[in-house]
Amino acid sequence: MSIAGVRRAVRESVSGLPREFWWLWTSTLVNRLGAFVATFMALYLTLERGYSASYAGLVAALHGLGGVVSSLGGGVMADRLGRRPTLLIAQTSTALSVALLGFMHHPVAIAAVAFLVGMTSNASRPAVQAMMADIVRPEDRVRAFALNYWAINLGFAISAAAAGLIAEYSYLAGFLGEAALTLTCAVVVFAKLPESRPQRGTDAAGAHEPETRLGTVLRDGRYMGVVCLSFLISLVFMQGSVGLPVAMGLAGFSPSDYGLVIAVNGVLIVALQIPVTRFIEHRDPQQLLVLSALLAGYGFGLTAFAGSLGVYALTVCVWTLAEIINSPTQMGLVVRLSPVHGRGRYQGMYTMSWSVAALVAPLMAGYTIDRFGAGWLWGSCAAIGTVAAAGYWLLMRGLREPRTESGAKAPADSAPAPAPADA
Repeated sequence: MSIAGVRRAVRESVSGLPREFWWLWTSTLVNRLGAFVATFMALYLTLERGYSASYAGLVAALHGLGGVVSSLGGGVMADRLGRRPTLLIAQTSTALSVALLGFMHHPVAIAAVAFLVGMTSNASRPAVQAMMADIVRPEDRVRAFALNYWAINLGFAISAAAAGLIAEYSYLAGFLGEAALTLTCAVVVFAKLPESRPQRGTDAAGAHEPETRLGTVLRDGRYMGVVCLSFLISLVFMQGSVGLPVAMGLAGFSPSDYGLVIAVNGVLIVALQIPVTRFIEHRDPQQLLVLSALLAGYGFGLTAFAGSLGVYALTVCVWTLAEIINSPTQMGLVVRLSPVHGRGRYQGMYTMSWSVAALVAPLMAGYTIDRFGAGWLWGSCAAIGTVAAAGYWLLMRGLREPRTESGAKAPADSAPAPAPADA
């Protein structure tokens, strides 16, 4: 492709999205540039503080548990308080708790603040996803979610490299740096992003639309099916960071070998997310989700036959392609099944599926490898991927095209009305 062709492709990929989306995208990128705690927490506790690996694992689990707790809470806040207040509260609280964590020394204090960091940092995710659905037209949402996912991975790739250099100088500087960048996100939200929560209207009979509650989400069978399938896919994808390094270590490979292999994941996402999204944007989501589940399951399943770095890297290529396809497509499905005035709660339930998987995946990997061997773990991934693919196929049969955002006659690209101040 010529330079002019590349420029045209990039222009088509980013054109037509509202200005508010790009400020939200910028906030996401800045936030991920400061991902120090998620990257180096275990090394900080074991090397800098001298704690055991078991204690480091406990702290990581508490951090994840905080995310599970706040997933639903953040979703409820996004619906009741609004997207913008939720983001401001979550990001400011995250900045303060991350800075505080850098000064903690007692093991109980570290564990408690780590739980707080996990809770505050995860609370913003339902609000970000709900706001993105509010401000982007339905036909552009897959592309918007893909661009946001691209920003997450680009920011994390840069932060991982920078955090390594910062850690050699001072771990405290890393904590304070993440706090400063998270606070910058709050400033961006405060200065540039208006509230996007749609105004609650009335139905055809003139009655106020019923409020969406958590019980409403739980009773939505098709949507809870998506949540369960998201949990299964998350269990598979997370083996790249919990099962793969352990299996490679048992096979005689060094940490640097694992670093080279897993770097393929980030490089491919940054390089391919936008062009692949342009290819899949208007294709059948049922077929895309079935394909991504099979690629994820059998991509990890092929790891059982890996004996060299090249083969390990090849398996990473397979499941990374699944990740690139699955993330924006599934997010589009989540928004499609969510009622306009309940997006926060629906997004919170979806976020919780990933948070719970983050707790279960390490236990699954450790137990399976210790009791049966790594080959059984990779075989289990293939089986889970197959079950998820069948689930997506069954779940999406007969799923009709969504109505307009208002549920009536309003055009799809109409701007959401601001929420009333007393809502």
